[in-house]
Amino acid sequence: MAQTRFHGRFEDTGQVCQHPTCQQDGEFRAPGYRANGFDGPGEYRWFCLDHVREFNAGYDWFEGMSAEEILEAQSPALGWKTENPSFRPTAGVDGMPRWADFDDPLDAISARMAGIKSRAEREARMAMDGRFSSDEARALDTMGLGLDTDRRRLRRRYSELVRRYHPDRNGGDRKFEDRLNNVVEAYQLLRKSRAFV
Repeated sequence: MAQTRFHGRFEDTGQVCQHPTCQQDGEFRAPGYRANGFDGPGEYRWFCLDHVREFNAGYDWFEGMSAEEILEAQSPALGWKTENPSFRPTAGVDGMPRWADFDDPLDAISARMAGIKSRAEREARMAMDGRFSSDEARALDTMGLGLDTDRRRLRRRYSELVRRYHPDRNGGDRKFEDRLNNVVEAYQLLRKSRAFV
């Protein structure tokens, strides 16, 4: 069943318009008598362009809902529990708390901000030590290293992180590719640091 891209027309459906007095092709679908649910996809009604416009003008999405269900459907927090990149089990790979660990969006935002603040404080302490620039301090944090790092420990940590994040080493999984790029950039900066000369 082909769908034209811009106007919702499904050509060659083999359907006839379901309006009682129309025999044109039913190329536009409208909600049917049974919605999508646990028992499978819902049913659609098929109409010609004129009759789908007529149907849509009188359609009430909230029909049959209680006041509480309507309020929930209109809630700005609707979708908070929906899985998206911030909710997936792999969402916390950067050391920040996962959104999915919280019931309240404000608690999640607060925890993430605390993580950002503590990371900034660590980077500032490292930069104030005098041996590392602020960029190098961020690079040390990216690699999970502290002020007591020497060249040997830096190389060992780099090797460990590359093994962990490289797709060739973890079965072709590319979800950590950005993390790997950050580690490589951090290592390239740190290996040239005056602190390790």
